[in-house]
Amino acid sequence: MPDGGTLAISTLNLALDEDDARSRGLPSGDYMTITVSDSGVGIADEDLDRVFEPFFTTKPTGKGTGLGLSMVYGFARQSNGIVRIRSTQGVGTQVRIYLPRHDAALEDVVEHADSRGLDTPPDATVLVVDDEPTVRMMMLDALAMIGMRCIEAADGAAALAVLDRYPDIDLLVTDVGLPGGLNGRQVADEARRRLPDLGVLFVTGYADSVVLQNDARLEDRTAVLTKPFPIEELQRQAARLLAGNLAHPSGVPSPAVSSL
Repeated sequence: MPDGGTLAISTLNLALDEDDARSRGLPSGDYMTITVSDSGVGIADEDLDRVFEPFFTTKPTGKGTGLGLSMVYGFARQSNGIVRIRSTQGVGTQVRIYLPRHDAALEDVVEHADSRGLDTPPDATVLVVDDEPTVRMMMLDALAMIGMRCIEAADGAAALAVLDRYPDIDLLVTDVGLPGGLNGRQVADEARRRLPDLGVLFVTGYADSVVLQNDARLEDRTAVLTKPFPIEELQRQAARLLAGNLAHPSGVPSPAVSSL
């Protein structure tokens, strides 16, 4: 809504019979919906079918990542629900999430790492480096869900400053294409110089994957995750690299999520 407008958020309890549920691709039953509506510019018809694709965006470079709606879609499907979108150019957009209503008693909380079958060492610390705030936030949230302590940095220089401050990092997750003169490969090389046993997970798109080509060192405690990727694959790769169960040095603070 570049010129302003109205943003409305509403909720509704909804009972879907078999016909209504079938038309939405859901089992019949009780649902709650969350609807977000705006009176903005709307979405072009040719883009409407692609808005839930990871990394699809019509915004200029640096203005959007194309991950917001794909994360909403993934959350809805993982919760046995759906998300639907309607939009008219010049009128606005409506996004509605359907979630099954749960009436049972509150269950005991189960740690995400156990429920996903991922063996994450206790107190493992990961440094996430990416210049896109939304992508960085997505990775931080995903790794925190499986019990990792997360620190973030927006570029190579900030990442090296974090390593100076917290020399107990167990895993580096870094985008390959970083601004500021240091790419992810260079950050990893310097991090490995300081911490030879450090696990490294590179996040890369096709355009910057050339930085990683013909590099034999990638076989040693290193993995490459190519965009677009599902959150579960990020978690699985990170947990695999941490399978060595490294211990933190004594006397060095273990941070919660922090940033430079």
